[in-house]
Amino acid sequence: MDVSKYAALFLAESQEHLRACNRLLLAWERDQSAVEPVGGLFRAIHTIKGMAATMGYARVADVAHRAENLLDGLRSGRAAVVPDTFAVLFRAVDALSEGVEAAAAGRDDTLVVGSLADALDAAARVMAPAGRAGARVGTAAALDPTAAAADRESRAVHVTIRSDSMMRGARALLVVRRAEALGLVAALNPSAAHFEREEFDGRFAFRLQTAEPDAAIESAIRAVGDVADVQFEAVADPVRGRAVAGGGRQIRIDLARLDRLMKQVGELVVARNRLSDIAASSDEDALVTTSERIARLVSTMQSEILQARMTPVGEVFERFPRLVRDLSQALGKEVRLVTEGEEIELDRSVLDAIGDPLMHLLRNALDHGIEGATEREERGKRAEGRLVISAARERNSVAIRVADDGRGIDRARVLAKARRDGVIEPGVDALSDDLLLRVLARPGFSTAERVSGVSGRGVGVDVALTRIRAIGGTLELQSELGRGTTWTLRVPMTLAIVRALLAGVGRERYAVPLAYVAETVEFAPKSVTALRDREAIVVRERVIPTVHLRELFAVPGAPGARRPALILEVGERRTALVVDTLFGQQDIVVEPFDAPLGTPPYFSGATILADGVPALILDAAALI
Repeated sequence: MDVSKYAALFLAESQEHLRACNRLLLAWERDQSAVEPVGGLFRAIHTIKGMAATMGYARVADVAHRAENLLDGLRSGRAAVVPDTFAVLFRAVDALSEGVEAAAAGRDDTLVVGSLADALDAAARVMAPAGRAGARVGTAAALDPTAAAADRESRAVHVTIRSDSMMRGARALLVVRRAEALGLVAALNPSAAHFEREEFDGRFAFRLQTAEPDAAIESAIRAVGDVADVQFEAVADPVRGRAVAGGGRQIRIDLARLDRLMKQVGELVVARNRLSDIAASSDEDALVTTSERIARLVSTMQSEILQARMTPVGEVFERFPRLVRDLSQALGKEVRLVTEGEEIELDRSVLDAIGDPLMHLLRNALDHGIEGATEREERGKRAEGRLVISAARERNSVAIRVADDGRGIDRARVLAKARRDGVIEPGVDALSDDLLLRVLARPGFSTAERVSGVSGRGVGVDVALTRIRAIGGTLELQSELGRGTTWTLRVPMTLAIVRALLAGVGRERYAVPLAYVAETVEFAPKSVTALRDREAIVVRERVIPTVHLRELFAVPGAPGARRPALILEVGERRTALVVDTLFGQQDIVVEPFDAPLGTPPYFSGATILADGVPALILDAAALI
């Protein structure tokens, strides 16, 4: 059987096991008396070794085998943890991470394992007590087919691969090969060719003629990994297949395929909107009925595809414990990372976009925010700093927060630096949270006295803000000197199709994502007041500053006597966006665009409306 087709599945499953390895290593390093992480690490590395061997990735399998040897000594109690243990194991996990990617791309031979292999072997030799080196040789001998006696017993072996295994066919093939190492395999049911089919559910059986006991056979089979059940029965006839029960099944789908499907659904949504618009102005009952049916079908398909793309944010959060551990050690700080809300789901494309911004904010928090242990104790704090990443759903968006209990941002120092650099007006004598964010997000702006490998170049906040704004999200900042800093990223749940409110100014129409529209009110002259020398309106005793879209875009002509205002809400901030007309709501397909030079920075994309006319999508955060 050609196993190359399983390369993508091998990569995905191996990466899951490696993420688990990082989690377990971090937990074990924090509590070295715990025994559960050692067993979990052994099982994860053992599974990777088995998969790599099945796929023929010799170098990955070699590194995993050597790491497994070390872990086996640790979990069995024959070895003790020494200061270098974690460094060597973290190196092994990093090498395996690099190796599985290279192997899946057909470059297994590019993995350099020399020094790491020596380090793993040396660690195992140093830690193994004298006289125990050959204690487990008998296990290998049990797998040697030449050791089998002539009086072989024939039995049926029924094997079930775990239902959640993403490589059931490859696992089944490896089980058969392990069985062939023990004796004569016959009457495989279903055939090996069936292992490649989608309908293969992981259940199969074969006849094995061997002198090995059931325990040795089961041990060899379970060593493949992801084996849920092994059963035996003595037989004289060929194995007959068992009845297979039905049940829910899952498969992995290439994200590129989902992206293409999402694009096609987007085109369907545009066509649906256009058809609905035509049908609404028609007297043909058949056309109206057909249009309504198509609209329902497209809406259902859109919902299903969007749901298929939703992924828990925990998949991104999993990257950061290792980053925080390595960086805090490099900085000589004690930091505990806490994650919350990992189950909150986002569209895969949004999830991919927020990884780098979060990494920059974490690095800033570790370098600038959290103090060293001595400084923290002098300020009456615990020596160990606390860094929290959390996610929470807010209406049609998700808020992701990065909060630390460090020194906070010295606004006076930032203000002085901003004045020296000429990035702020001379009359400003205090920095609000919004103004502070704008200053820190200036390209190249930094208060670091020196450039390090962590920060100091003034790009972290700038990169985070730019990338979050690019996906229609917002970045907010709250900081209290001596108490800590909280960054809040608000991002849409999906990028492809959003519900929007259509507003008109002059002859132009604009789309405003509903996620940022709290309500609509009438702009009445009697409600107009002033807020810090700026026009505002009073809505239920709350004073909200206004932005007139006609004035902002310099649209000629006079506005009407009665105009609607959209109350835009981003976090705690609100603005009343005054327009000429509202046209109602519509599902729109978001198309990113490169704005021509000189275009005002108030747009986050473009779309095609139901009548086929393009419209720009307003960026709510830029208008507030």
